[in-house]
Amino acid sequence: MIRILTVEDEKPISNLLRMSLEKAGYSCTCAYDGAEAAEFLEHDRYDLVLLDIMLPEINGFELMEYIRPMEIPVIFITAKADVDDKVKGLRLGAEDYIVKPFEIAELLARVDVVLRRYHKNKAVFEIGGLVIDTCSMQVKKDGEEIRLTKKEYDLLILFVQNPGRALYRDTIYEHVWGGEYQFGSKTVDLHVQRLRRKAGWENILKAVNKVGYRLEV
Repeated sequence: MIRILTVEDEKPISNLLRMSLEKAGYSCTCAYDGAEAAEFLEHDRYDLVLLDIMLPEINGFELMEYIRPMEIPVIFITAKADVDDKVKGLRLGAEDYIVKPFEIAELLARVDVVLRRYHKNKAVFEIGGLVIDTCSMQVKKDGEEIRLTKKEYDLLILFVQNPGRALYRDTIYEHVWGGEYQFGSKTVDLHVQRLRRKAGWENILKAVNKVGYRLEV
């Protein structure tokens, strides 16, 4: 599962980030100052850091210097809207810079873009009888390539990144289609059915009653 560290000293914002990220299928750890974040980073692995700038103990720019050698992507989320601050953050190596207040849908979209970009040249997954090369976007079963549409591939990657986790239909729709899920829509279900058939996942990609789907591997 994708693990995200949020570094935000305002607890209402931190709680909003955590709830939104967990609903979207990510694992989220919250740090409330720069020193605590450094401690977490020292002992655990994270796939992405959402980082405020104005923090107690160690500010975001200083913490960015500590994170950079770890090659973990960082998105600044801050009230500092000056162009000079944005330029400084990006030059320090941040992948993106979001100014408060922000819309959760936009934040999740930017998180998704950064994770896709960061993982583009990483990892060949072997799961559920499939071999998935995320660089070439090739999917093979028993040595034979499986032809997937772009949406089917994105759907596959979402399940692969969240094995064992029940994903809500609205979460799946937001990740794959990038819009707001309309209650009663069959788009997700139809694509899952096609992915099941193509991947041979009829027994492991299971429906979760009144929720959505879970990949059981």
